[in-house]
Amino acid sequence: MNELKVSSQKILEELSTRFPGKQEFRTREVKEAAQSLGYTGKDWNPIFNAAEKIGRGVYNLSSLIKPVEQPIVNSNVVAMAPQSVVNKERTYATIDPTFVPWGSFSDVKKVIQSEMFYPIYISGLSGNGKTFMVEQACAKLKKEFIRVQINPETDEDDLIGGFRLVNGETVFSKGPVLKAMENGAILLLDEIDRATNKIMCLQGILEGKPVLVKKTGEVVEPAPGFNIIATANTKGKGSEDGRFTAASIIDEAFLERFTISIDQQYPSAAIEKKIVIKHFEKFGVNINDDIEEFTSKLIDWADIIRKTFYDDGVDEVISTRRLCHIVQTYSIFNDRMKAINLCIARFDEDTKEAFLDLYTKVDSGVDMSTPEIDEVLDSEEDLY
Repeated sequence: MNELKVSSQKILEELSTRFPGKQEFRTREVKEAAQSLGYTGKDWNPIFNAAEKIGRGVYNLSSLIKPVEQPIVNSNVVAMAPQSVVNKERTYATIDPTFVPWGSFSDVKKVIQSEMFYPIYISGLSGNGKTFMVEQACAKLKKEFIRVQINPETDEDDLIGGFRLVNGETVFSKGPVLKAMENGAILLLDEIDRATNKIMCLQGILEGKPVLVKKTGEVVEPAPGFNIIATANTKGKGSEDGRFTAASIIDEAFLERFTISIDQQYPSAAIEKKIVIKHFEKFGVNINDDIEEFTSKLIDWADIIRKTFYDDGVDEVISTRRLCHIVQTYSIFNDRMKAINLCIARFDEDTKEAFLDLYTKVDSGVDMSTPEIDEVLDSEEDLY
C-alpha cells in the first residue's frame, strides 16, 4: 500500500470503511468509492494494476487494504468514537419588502411547500435574482434555510463536517449538509458551478439517501422536508464564452441527480419597474413623477443593452442587481449620471463610455426604434 500514491490509498481507506473485512471487490465498487471522493481513473487504475485479479471485473485487494482498527475492549474500557456536535441554532430567512414574485418563484415555492425531496438546479446570468428567489420562498413559508457559498476550495469537510478542537477536546463538528438533513431544512448550494470534483461526496445525498459519516461511523437520515436547491451562472458545462472564468464542468452523473433544471432570465420590464421602485422606497427616495420617469429610462436602457448582449454585440450586461445598485447610489448623491457612472465604472473604458452615451440618448427621449440607438452599441462591437 505504501507504493501507491496518496489518492489511491484514500480510495482503499474508503473501501475499508464501507466494507469492513471485505477483500474481494468488483470494479464498480472501487470506482464508486473513488468517485465519492472526487477521484478519477488515474487514481483507481493503480489499484487494479497492483491487485490480484481473480475473475472478470473482480479483484482481491487483501494485500493492499489496511484493516480498520476495531475498538479496543477489555473488562472495563471501550475506546469511544469522537463525539459529534452540531450548531443547534436554526436559520430562517426574513421577508424582504423589496422582493417582487416573478418567474419560477411560484414553482420553487410549491416544491418547498410539498415537503418532498426534489432537488432543483437553477441557472442564469448573475444578478437576476436566483438566490433571492429561493431565500424569499423559504421566508414566505417560514422554512429553515441554510445557504452554502460554493467555491473551488469547498470540500467534504466544509460540507459534511470535520474534526475541531472544542474546549480542549477533539470533536466531530457536523457541517451544513448534515445540519440541513437532520433539521429538514432547505439547503442552498450557491454558485455550485464553481465547485470541483470534491463535491462528489454529495452524490448519494442528492438521491435522498442517508449518509454514512466516515469519520464517526454515524448514519444520518434525511428528515421530512429536507431538500437541495443549487444555483449557478452556467448549466454545469463550463462557460463557453469565458464570461464566468471560475465556472467548472460538473460531472454528468452529478447533474443527473437534480430532478428539474430552471433557466432563469431577467424579469420583464413591468416586473423590473416594480423592483426598482421598491428599492427607491427602501433607500428613502420619495416616489414622484421624476423618479417614475428615471425608473422607466433605466429599464429601457438596460433592456437595449441586454438585447445587444444576447446578439453578441457587447460583452457586458446591466443586471437587475446593477439597477438596484444605481438606485442606492442615486439615493446618496442625488445625481442620475453620477450614480450610473459609478456603478458601471468596473467595465472597461470603451464599454463604459458606450453605455453612458446610450443612456444620454435614452434620457433625451430618442426614439428607441431608430437606427441611431443600435449604432451607439455597434460602435463598441467594432472594438473587439
